[in-house]
Amino acid sequence: MSTSVTCTAVLEVSEDSVLFLSGLPHAERLRRGTRKGRRAMGTCKQAVLVLRWFLEDTRMAVRARDNAVALSTAYEYRDEGISVLAARRPSLHGALLTAKAAGHSHVIVDGTLIHTDRISTPGPTRGVDLWWSGKHRHHGGNIQVVSAPDGWPLWTSDVRPGREHDMSAARADPELLTRITDWITDGALALADLGYEGEPETFTIPCKKPKDEQLTIDQQSYNAIHGALRCLGERANSLLKTTYRALRRYRGCPWRLGDIVAAALVLLHHEHGRTT
Repeated sequence: MSTSVTCTAVLEVSEDSVLFLSGLPHAERLRRGTRKGRRAMGTCKQAVLVLRWFLEDTRMAVRARDNAVALSTAYEYRDEGISVLAARRPSLHGALLTAKAAGHSHVIVDGTLIHTDRISTPGPTRGVDLWWSGKHRHHGGNIQVVSAPDGWPLWTSDVRPGREHDMSAARADPELLTRITDWITDGALALADLGYEGEPETFTIPCKKPKDEQLTIDQQSYNAIHGALRCLGERANSLLKTTYRALRRYRGCPWRLGDIVAAALVLLHHEHGRTT
């Protein structure tokens, strides 16, 4: 007696996104000179496999069985799809230029933790794993996200270990602080929370409550306005994670998270036809 049931599933993604994604590995195969009939799957099926993983976080064994390929082949095709998408990630310089052209008065900078399975990698602090986030009490990777005033994600950084605070992760990025400094020289603002208080000349942050003192009425009003504007940055992080279930918990090498989140950003931009 058969112990499996065949069913039909529908992905919540446009056909145009499938065609867009299938065209990227097709171009890569042409560039490499891959001969026809040498690959186990066509680029359209590969695109669906990659999208199923991003949208549903479907187990690799299921995707391999559905496409009648080996498990290692399914991983290879998924990783290839991630790589060709990540190669199209927007640069921070380009994202900010586009934001300026769109007339945005400010951008929002915030960090998000992508949860991972436990990674026992010694960190600089004895007894604390490198990828352990004390704030979130979970293992994960820190990704910096720059978003538009309405919370639309414009750019994502490479990954940093979860033990690093947002300010440390921002400083570790080779261009984040430099590009944001260029952005604010034209009178625009970069809103951030108190996690970025180490760079008060770069980021516009709330007023910090002094020890044993109270904020003035003006400071409280400033913080209320700042919070109302900055909180929309949380939408960018939420939009990425709610759209792509694979970003809620990653089971693999955490150093790959930068490319994975960048690939998700490219898919999101294409699906909605919006980059700013």
